[in-house]
Amino acid sequence: MTARVFVPRDSGALSMGAETVAAAIRDEARRRGAALDVVRTGSRGMYWLEPLVEVEAGGRRTAYGPVAAADVAGLFDAGFLAGGEHALGHGPVEAIPYFANQERVTFARVGVIDPHSLDDYLDTGGFKGLENALGLSGPEIVETVTESGLRGRGGAAFPTGIKWKTAIDAPSDVKYVVANADEGDSGTFSDRMVMEGDPFMLIEGMIIAGLAIDAREGYIYLRSEYPHAHETLRRAIATAYDYAYLGDDILGSRRAFHLEVRLGAGAYICGEETALLESLEGKRGMIRPRPPLPAVSGLWGRPTILNNVITLASVPLIFQKGADFYRDYGMGRSRGTLPFQVSGNIRRGGLVEKAFGLTLGELLYDFGGGSRTGRPIRAVQVGGPLGAYIPESLFDTPLDYEAFSGIRAMLGHGGAVAFDDTVDMARMARFAMEFCAEESCGKCTPCRIGSTRGVEVIDRIRADAHRGENLRLLGDLTDLMLYGSLCGLGGLIPYPVVSALKHFPEDFGAEDVKELNLPF
Repeated sequence: MTARVFVPRDSGALSMGAETVAAAIRDEARRRGAALDVVRTGSRGMYWLEPLVEVEAGGRRTAYGPVAAADVAGLFDAGFLAGGEHALGHGPVEAIPYFANQERVTFARVGVIDPHSLDDYLDTGGFKGLENALGLSGPEIVETVTESGLRGRGGAAFPTGIKWKTAIDAPSDVKYVVANADEGDSGTFSDRMVMEGDPFMLIEGMIIAGLAIDAREGYIYLRSEYPHAHETLRRAIATAYDYAYLGDDILGSRRAFHLEVRLGAGAYICGEETALLESLEGKRGMIRPRPPLPAVSGLWGRPTILNNVITLASVPLIFQKGADFYRDYGMGRSRGTLPFQVSGNIRRGGLVEKAFGLTLGELLYDFGGGSRTGRPIRAVQVGGPLGAYIPESLFDTPLDYEAFSGIRAMLGHGGAVAFDDTVDMARMARFAMEFCAEESCGKCTPCRIGSTRGVEVIDRIRADAHRGENLRLLGDLTDLMLYGSLCGLGGLIPYPVVSALKHFPEDFGAEDVKELNLPF
């Protein structure tokens, strides 16, 4: 009987030696005359265990990790092809607490199937949502998305159904669907995991979006630093054309949708939707004033649905299992699940897909296992480099859009970067300003000039030069950037800076933050 061994080809696992491990397993099997198939998958998201090797035996998949090439002979000696015990063994993947306590909805297939195999995708319910959507009109598709409660997973959390309805109501004979795959926030990797581990899901979601607004063309705007995702998407798109899921006649429905990947320009600002559209049109990535919204006048001036990868990848399941199924997860106005990405000074870094409602502390300690150094976690930045630094006193905050707004923070793309009690928060505030200065498109003065002056002001504060005067100046500067910037880059930089001042004033030599004239 031929054993099946699963080794991820996810780029995170590859960076830890997964390719070498896969080759070692094949070589060792040949030496021993063992019959096996090595199946390459995405990652399960438990990155502290990568490379994670799974073996299908006895009707279940047993996990071993982290596996190095030098461990392979010992695994064969222990009978791992039959699920044998070994020091690197963790039992069934589903029994590992980190994994067992999640709600794998969008990520149900990631790490399970071969992302290059259309058969694997179909065998696990793939394209069922598309088949159901083909029987609906555009307004009915939009209504289903609205009923599901799905909100944009890219940062702003705008209701997806409203965005799609705006696009469907906009008069035009040409419309577009664009996936924002320019995943540039620090500590985020869920988009990459989907594109490398379950690419057909994104493709299916984009086709359904095209049916909703009668768009016949779509683009995936992919960051250039994702070569593995690029190759996987290209292969999946070619396969989808071969089997009539893309093209001029989708599954014999006489409805058309064409899709291609465009590589990004390597700038953080191109993750902002209007700068992305400029880049996609072949121009320099710079912010467009709004209104008009992209749903009214987007790519080449036409109505455009522009959502991030996780938003579009959530759509097929809604049409496969129904709006109620998806809406039953979560809390308040935050429905469904979000793939939280935990990194930084953390013991168990990786991806955790959970329904909205668990607390930040549960994410950091129950899943993340606390800091890697064993020291107390002092702060965590949620929402990428523009997100607020959250102190331990607020770790009981539920992971929910409105709850985070209530503490002047944002969930953003779901990335959480942890810092222990050795972190210098004045230095982190400076980093936020420096990041903004480096990545600003330069179109508006508050962002272009304010970020540069912000770095200088923080440097003077850290050097104890006229500290009181410069602290007040920093408060005024963040107020100007918050309310005067053209887009979210300059407008959100005050969040990390002000949160650092507010919650960790001692790192700035400030005694009373109430005197600093902070914008919030």
